[in-house]
Amino acid sequence: MPAGREKGADAKGGKGGKGGPQTFRSPTALIIWWVCLLFAAANLIDLAVQGRDHLSLVAAAILVLATGIAYVTAQRPRIIADDAGLTIRNPLRDHHVGWAGVTEVDLADLLRVHARTSQTDQQTKVISAWAVHYSRRRQLVAEKGMRRASTRASARRSSLGLPYGLSDDGGRGYGLPNANANAPVNPLAPPDEAEAEKIARQLSERATAARAEEVWAEGTVPIAGPQAAPQTAPQATAETAKADVDLTSTGWLEPLKSTWSQSAIAALIIPALILLIVALL
Repeated sequence: MPAGREKGADAKGGKGGKGGPQTFRSPTALIIWWVCLLFAAANLIDLAVQGRDHLSLVAAAILVLATGIAYVTAQRPRIIADDAGLTIRNPLRDHHVGWAGVTEVDLADLLRVHARTSQTDQQTKVISAWAVHYSRRRQLVAEKGMRRASTRASARRSSLGLPYGLSDDGGRGYGLPNANANAPVNPLAPPDEAEAEKIARQLSERATAARAEEVWAEGTVPIAGPQAAPQTAPQATAETAKADVDLTSTGWLEPLKSTWSQSAIAALIIPALILLIVALL
């Protein structure tokens, strides 16, 4: 299930930003949500016009509950990357962490964010993002196919009496990835997995830049350049304090905070109670 990227139209770039907030979510899940919503709306209208019995009430309650489930599992999940940090919206919980608190971003079956739980220690918690799926099995199949293509190309070159290696076109003539391209993602990976790798790389770059800025702000010894004027200890301390205030005000140092989504819980509990009441009537 690929994850698409949406960029805030009125967002402004800031420290560590890439032109404003970015939203990563699954286009497939969004399509499923709209299909379920339209299906439920059409059937509810039909039941309201033609239904006059108890079975129609039960069917309407089931449709409302199914719509709530679709909202929680398909419409809600997303990753929001803004200038302050990273927000992960899962079906029932929201997680937010400042960029300096993100220690690692990797891929398993889902995209995973390793985040610090406090500013004072290095204890981390792994948050899996439902919005970005990654099939390791498909990736292994793609890598196996790439190795087979490499073996066939090498055998072909040997049979032609050509030296072993890639051609001048970087191997494209033999179905191999371009050896001259410094691409961080596998060019032969399935589209879904390639997009997930790209998203993980972008988030990792922003988190790495924030951690580097944090390390610089915590330093107390200024870097002397060829024309840099010597600074006194109070001046250096004042500049460091100012940098710490800047990082704190931008939210970069905020540790991981996880909260339950009241709207998501209500979207499940209220239709379930309605269905229970209707079924017991």
